[in-house]
Amino acid sequence: MRAFKHPAVQDLTLERLLYALSDPVRLDIVRCLAGVPEASCGELDGGRPKSSMSHHFRVLRDAGLVHTRSVGTTHMNSLRRDELETRFPGLLASILAQG
Repeated sequence: MRAFKHPAVQDLTLERLLYALSDPVRLDIVRCLAGVPEASCGELDGGRPKSSMSHHFRVLRDAGLVHTRSVGTTHMNSLRRDELETRFPGLLASILAQG
């Protein structure tokens, strides 16, 4: 299984973050991940189709919000909270406080 690509902290842009968070499904995923150290894609899918969720996780990864790692055949996801705080201080906390 190939490793997932994640952007470096210095490559994160506000536009990509806000675009990724503009979708209610992706915002819900980020809110769920904010409450746990990590979760599998299956735990976060909300009964939605796998193909749709793959797209949402890719957008979140490409924006730099989520880190995904493979454990066997399971993909485990975590919020890149520390990196986001370093690049955009207070942004994630402000977004999560709106929920």
